[in-house]
Amino acid sequence: MTDAKTEILARIRSSLIDAPASPTIPRTYRRSSALGREEILDMLEDRLVDYRAGVYRETAETLPGRVAALLGDGARVVIPAGLPGGWVPASVEGVVDTQLSVRELDTLDAVLTSSTVTCAETGTIVLTAREDEGRRAISLVPDHHICVVPADSVVELFPEALARVEPTAPITMISGPSATSDIELERVEGVHGPRTLDVIILA
Repeated sequence: MTDAKTEILARIRSSLIDAPASPTIPRTYRRSSALGREEILDMLEDRLVDYRAGVYRETAETLPGRVAALLGDGARVVIPAGLPGGWVPASVEGVVDTQLSVRELDTLDAVLTSSTVTCAETGTIVLTAREDEGRRAISLVPDHHICVVPADSVVELFPEALARVEPTAPITMISGPSATSDIELERVEGVHGPRTLDVIILA
């Protein structure tokens, strides 16, 4: 087995002898935004609406009321263990994720999470499994995701967003509700995740 491995590696090396040198990749893309805060938030809202997500701007005081309006009385929503308690209105039941199974997650009406950083240019929300975001499964299995995006975590450019992410963190990127299209461009929602995405931009 060792001789075979040695021979294979030797052949690979010999085939690379006359390979061209790797070109230097220019990295001259923008790394910082020149836009103001409101311009960036407006850009994010425009992208999210284009992706068919619901977008709402709320304060800490009005956020629970918005969540209640989106879910309705008696809804059961899965929440990560570190989610701020004041975000869950009294009219809904918050079910803390204790490694719930996929079957259990599928019985719940929605999931409520926070987020790490959001890129306005692409309309992409980044989750990194922090305590107020939870593991990836809870943001993928329930059919409705309510994601709270702190306004100060929104940046214009993707390099800015990546700079705020821990390199070893598990990353989930969300750009609108889950959707795909077949060869005839028939749009189907909910194939890879929640069919409904509501984003609350928290001032």
